[in-house]
Amino acid sequence: MAENHRVKVAIVGGGIAGLALAAGLIKKPHLDVHVYESVPAYQDVGAGLALHLNAIKAMALLGDEVRQAYSGKALTMGDENQEMVTEVILGQGPHHGQLVAELGRAKGRKTVSRADLLDGFLALIPKEHISFGKRLVNIAEKSSDKHVVHLSFDDGSETTADCLLGADGIHSVTRGYLLGADHPAASPKNHDGWQIYRTLVSTEEARKQINPKWTTSVPILLGPRGHINCIPLNKNTRLSAGVAVRGAVVSPASQNGDGNASSRPLDPALYADYSEEAQQIVRMVARDTSASWAAGDHDHAPTYARGRVAMLGDAAHAALPFAGNGAAQALEDAAVLDALFALVRRPDQIARALAAFDEVRRPRSQAVVDLARKFGRVYAYAEDGMHEDPERMRAFFAEMAAFTNDFDVRGQNEAALRVFKGVDGVSGMDGVRGDLGN
Repeated sequence: MAENHRVKVAIVGGGIAGLALAAGLIKKPHLDVHVYESVPAYQDVGAGLALHLNAIKAMALLGDEVRQAYSGKALTMGDENQEMVTEVILGQGPHHGQLVAELGRAKGRKTVSRADLLDGFLALIPKEHISFGKRLVNIAEKSSDKHVVHLSFDDGSETTADCLLGADGIHSVTRGYLLGADHPAASPKNHDGWQIYRTLVSTEEARKQINPKWTTSVPILLGPRGHINCIPLNKNTRLSAGVAVRGAVVSPASQNGDGNASSRPLDPALYADYSEEAQQIVRMVARDTSASWAAGDHDHAPTYARGRVAMLGDAAHAALPFAGNGAAQALEDAAVLDALFALVRRPDQIARALAAFDEVRRPRSQAVVDLARKFGRVYAYAEDGMHEDPERMRAFFAEMAAFTNDFDVRGQNEAALRVFKGVDGVSGMDGVRGDLGN
């Protein structure tokens, strides 16, 4: 295909969603793909990830090299042929110590820092296909030029593309453009006032302060004044440990998902009735909470796409971290868009492809946003007395883990392609939402 006839795709945002999608799309000779990332260079920020099976499946659909980029940067949680899980354990109350869930079951499952994963994905993107220091400030589709999207950046530069795929994070300019700045779902929220108290320590130091077994696995210890977790990072040289507290953010900014909102300090004395192992982790976190943040997510958008503009990843469906599936949903987005754009050979096919993406991905990804909120309430012993009945908790977590972890990711791609092609009798992913609460 001639150079000037290639479909020009602009991806705004070089996070997990944007880079994974770019890694798939740049292999398609009929596409001209460029990523615009706002920061001048990546920083080592964010907690670790313990990707679930659906994320691993999505990366494999994007390409073996995408899956290998993750594997090469991650820390194996055990033997490659052994199924590994995140253990959810009651950390307080009469049933403390009981295992109530095993989440993210997958063979050879690994943990990885966000920075390391981005580094692995970035290596797949030729340098000429990505520009750093490009913060998007304006999007325009002129009626006289309806087949071109105009993008303006804060450094004064501009560009055009046949379509915009906005992976520009929780405070997305693309989301504001699609929904309108005054839409109630345009900005992130923190309805329950979640604060994530987080510390990063060397694994060697962590072993002096907590049970060493928590430096090589991913536990979640539950209780009413905060749930506690640990994630090994950087080839097991560092440990990310945290306490997530519901209602800790006390300023009005909490309703806007503002990471700088004021919050109460983490007081280890409040955890005296937790298990000793949980208290050890709380004390370690309380020594240095400089890596903390106020959590945020998105209320549901009525659409992820309009015309030749779409949003994906956190821009479309930022979720609280408690279901461990935010990055996985971003990767599912990328897999679906990659499959659809394999068929987009002309600009006039873009709107139909993005409409198919919206139809298939929005119900499932928004269900995961709901699920993460509910997980948080369950973890905080705030969900209908569920913590008083471990068997009920086990049944709930088993059902929800199957919903996220065991999902047919390839089937979702195929459903999107059927919608794009207009196959009769296809209505996207019927039934994926379920009754998960709000």
